[in-house]
Amino acid sequence: MQLEGWGEEEIRNRDLMAPCGLYCGACGVYIATRDGNEKFKTVMANLYGTKPEETQCLGCMQPDPPKNLYAFCTTCSIRDCVKSKGYYSCHQCEEWPCRMIQDFPLATGVRVMERTIPLWRAKVAKDGDEKGSVEWARAECERYHCPSCGKPLFRGARQCRACKEPVADKLDGTL
Repeated sequence: MQLEGWGEEEIRNRDLMAPCGLYCGACGVYIATRDGNEKFKTVMANLYGTKPEETQCLGCMQPDPPKNLYAFCTTCSIRDCVKSKGYYSCHQCEEWPCRMIQDFPLATGVRVMERTIPLWRAKVAKDGDEKGSVEWARAECERYHCPSCGKPLFRGARQCRACKEPVADKLDGTL
């Protein structure tokens, strides 16, 4: 099934399955990079305090050395922790939620992680690791669509870029 905003290959791409549950496919930095949208890159750069030319990423779980990893993701302690334990996601860890999740610097990120890791665990328990992880990613893509017009959104969107309807309170709140 084709989902507006994301292709099937993208949904299956493990590089986009952020271990913390902040699915990279719904990240504004990734979407701006994927779409070559310089205006959106500038918006995301201003939001995160980086230069537009540095505001690009192809997913935090790219194999080492990553081709294009956003600066914040290169220093992510959650990503490093998961890799050091031989996992690919926090959903595999019995210590979740740990201090790294609870102390994450963005409240929106914490809310998303607290919602997505249990969902990921449930999908894997039902469908097995490979299919369950893909179904988790698909659920995240399905979630990030405007409730009013159905157009794709990015995680953290305050309003739909298509119809201008406020969406933050219906999704993850604001930063």
